[in-house]
Amino acid sequence: MPKTAQPAPPLPEPLRVPVADSHTHLDMQDSGVEEALAAAASVGVTTVVQVGCDLERSRWAAETAAAHASVHAAVALHPNEAPRVPDLDAALAGIEELAALPQVLAVGETGLDYFRTGEDGVAAQQRSFRAHVEIAKRLDKALVIHDRDAHEDVLRLLDEEGAPERTVFHCYSGDAAMAEVCAAKGYFMSFAGNVTFKNAQPLRDALAVAPPELVLVETDAPFLTPAPYRGRPNAPYLVPVTLRAMAETKGMSEDVLAEHIAKNTARAFGY
Repeated sequence: MPKTAQPAPPLPEPLRVPVADSHTHLDMQDSGVEEALAAAASVGVTTVVQVGCDLERSRWAAETAAAHASVHAAVALHPNEAPRVPDLDAALAGIEELAALPQVLAVGETGLDYFRTGEDGVAAQQRSFRAHVEIAKRLDKALVIHDRDAHEDVLRLLDEEGAPERTVFHCYSGDAAMAEVCAAKGYFMSFAGNVTFKNAQPLRDALAVAPPELVLVETDAPFLTPAPYRGRPNAPYLVPVTLRAMAETKGMSEDVLAEHIAKNTARAFGY
């Protein structure tokens, strides 16, 4: 059954402390922007960061953020896009132009994705990642990192380039040892619905050691729908499901974790 044919999960019980969805793709979801934002706000998700993955989607993110007070934009070439673009330098110049806009608070999602990447692709990804780091620092924007099967190289390149003051590991995918490295460097770690999956104990172990002052929550919607709705369409209104599972993992009350996350997200993205 195609994903669009699956029924949308029900609205969860609203959060008492409003939070932000630190990473979503409204342009890939079935509902319209207004509908998605209204559903999210109704359960206490009052802010979203709309993330672009190529030049066209990044332009859309910037336009959508300009039109909606509750939306902030992040713009970048996704690592898997870097080897595909005909002219990487021209594309990066386009991203830098968008990143300078006031409603664009972050450069991302950039980083490395070695899941299906050959040697040529790795070189293009690393070049693109270094360029995005430099843009984020020059414009004083947050850096949002996509890291798939590339932990060592992501951390190494951040060390070599000098990480921006505000660096976010989107959909954190490392283990507890890496979480301790990130914490020591002051990197934010954003957890998505996959932290609720049965096979995700290493992620929960990482979350358990991540300092509450550096933890964010996200949907990465329409992907990574949290249990028990895995396989159904994801959207920002499902943040409370993931946040409650995170609170349980950390042995914290829902409200206290939500207060941390609300402050952390504002600090990470500078709003």
